[in-house]
Amino acid sequence: MQTIFIVFINYFFIAETMACFSILDDLKTMSQLHQVALTFIKNIGPMLAKSLVSYFGGAEEVFNAPRSKWMKVPGIGGKTVEQMDMGAALRRAEEELKFIEKNNIDVLFYTDSKYPKRLKNCNDSPVLLYAKGNADFNSHRIISIVGTRNATEYGKTLCRQLIEELQPYNVLIVSGLALGIDVAAHKECLKHNLPTVGVLAHGLDRMYPTQNRSTAEKMMENGGLITEYPSGTIPDRENFPQRNRIVAGIADATIVIEASIKGGALITAEIANSYNRDVFAFPGRIGDDYSEGCNFLIRNNKAALLTCAADLAYILGWEKADSGKPIIEQMVMPFDLSSDEQLIFEILRQHKSPLAIDDLTIKTNMATSKLAMNLLNMEMQGYIRSLPGKTYCILSGH
Repeated sequence: MQTIFIVFINYFFIAETMACFSILDDLKTMSQLHQVALTFIKNIGPMLAKSLVSYFGGAEEVFNAPRSKWMKVPGIGGKTVEQMDMGAALRRAEEELKFIEKNNIDVLFYTDSKYPKRLKNCNDSPVLLYAKGNADFNSHRIISIVGTRNATEYGKTLCRQLIEELQPYNVLIVSGLALGIDVAAHKECLKHNLPTVGVLAHGLDRMYPTQNRSTAEKMMENGGLITEYPSGTIPDRENFPQRNRIVAGIADATIVIEASIKGGALITAEIANSYNRDVFAFPGRIGDDYSEGCNFLIRNNKAALLTCAADLAYILGWEKADSGKPIIEQMVMPFDLSSDEQLIFEILRQHKSPLAIDDLTIKTNMATSKLAMNLLNMEMQGYIRSLPGKTYCILSGH
């Protein structure tokens, strides 16, 4: 009798535990449903969607709020409220969740810990991303590589050499999985066992261009695919500039290997500059169509000149990975600097991203000429590094 009672208690405990898990799964699914549905509300883009979530406290709360409260949210007008069809958005989200579950796709809402943190810092970043594969979008080092679809042998060679030299640095490489430089970068990563991610301008139910499908499938083993577009989205022309902001925002720096004066690579470089991210470009031969874009960026101080991975590592303050040991970057306060230089150093140390000289002038309250002299002295001593756009950062190890 006692044994039967114990078995009954155990059965009851297991059943209760399973019921709790079921409730948690239901709650998670419900929350995810509203997060996805948020992206299907007419005339609500990423910035407005984030404002709504911030105002109401969550995606589900947005849908439960009366329309009268929507009018109080900055940026929401009467016309927007009139055109809203919450039911249609939820129904479309239900369809998308079925596709997500069937195809083992991860949904990354901008408040999730797995959402790319670098991208989250960009004000126009997507409110939600769809990802497939095993990529860590918050890797210690992430670089985006972009370039022309009409890659020459010169560009392909540069791409091959760069990625081969980047192998010891444990870098995640991001590109757009387009023809030319993009797919060349992805293929080189696969060859050298570097994780690589393709950012798509369409849903995960298709592949454009189709000839890159086999490469995309291999990337799932060490990297993957990511997009802000739901299933059913075709690769329309306007989607590519939108895609480029993810390529620029998800990485520490963007490298332009080969590009014409007009094209997506230069758009990506411009976006990266607007995000205050490092941009690098390989110089090309004067007169070559697909070197004009790179030379333009370098000539106009929109990109730092790059000749090899060592240049990149030096400017970004990287050290090679040591036998798989975790990378620890220590900041040591120098004692051989003047009081003014110590002040500059401390201000730069507190900011993870580079600071412009105008910002430093305000924060230090120094005359521009005096500040410039101090910065030059600190750079000559190897404490700081000057970057494109008259910005400065501390070199790793200090």
